[in-house]
Amino acid sequence: MANTFLSKTLSGSPTDSNKWTWSAWVKRGKLTSEQVLFFADDGGTNYYGRIQFHDTDEISFRNKYASTNSGYAVTKAKFMDTSAWYHIVCVLDTSNATAGDRMIIYVNGERITEYDSFAAIDQNAGSTINDGYQHRIGKGNATSGTSFFDGLMSHVHFCDGQAYAASDFGETDATTGQWKIKTSPSVTYGTNGFFILKDGNSVTDQSGNSNTFLNAGGTLSKTEDCPSNVFATLNTLDG
Repeated sequence: MANTFLSKTLSGSPTDSNKWTWSAWVKRGKLTSEQVLFFADDGGTNYYGRIQFHDTDEISFRNKYASTNSGYAVTKAKFMDTSAWYHIVCVLDTSNATAGDRMIIYVNGERITEYDSFAAIDQNAGSTINDGYQHRIGKGNATSGTSFFDGLMSHVHFCDGQAYAASDFGETDATTGQWKIKTSPSVTYGTNGFFILKDGNSVTDQSGNSNTFLNAGGTLSKTEDCPSNVFATLNTLDG
């Protein structure tokens, strides 16, 4: 998906503007560069939300809603395996009474508990993601430069009004002990929710909401390499 991104302006009134879940399987193609997975903003620098890989290979999740209201979580762990699929789930629930539970990151079924940096967002703060702005998959904007994601992406879910756990989208294989995909999870999408890239490179929304995305730049290619059929990949870390 290098230099390729998808876009959609969510026009419906959110089921819950303070609560949502984003889930996707990603396979990295390039390291040590800022690469955005999911992004929305108002065209300025005070209202935006983003999920991305930092140039330090950490996962960063940020929600900024007005200049003085900002929450963020940056993992301590680095994710540098270009031969594996990572399952990333980010949950925003600003109505939660527990400050540390208002922004949550899961990777491969495990909740991240150690952060390089973390700032709890204010209770009941708004969210630019899930509001009536252009949402992008695979590209940032003013606050992140272009920041194209370089790699593969599959089974992208966005659930408006729900705070789901990673186990709603994946499960541990009883034989291998590995985290594996649930190809048809039982989840509720709400008004602005969507489910794209289910099979190959289809951007047609499979949630029933008709929130189909547009291929807004580059070429979106189909690959047989997917979370349930992982192909061997040369590892750039092994010279």
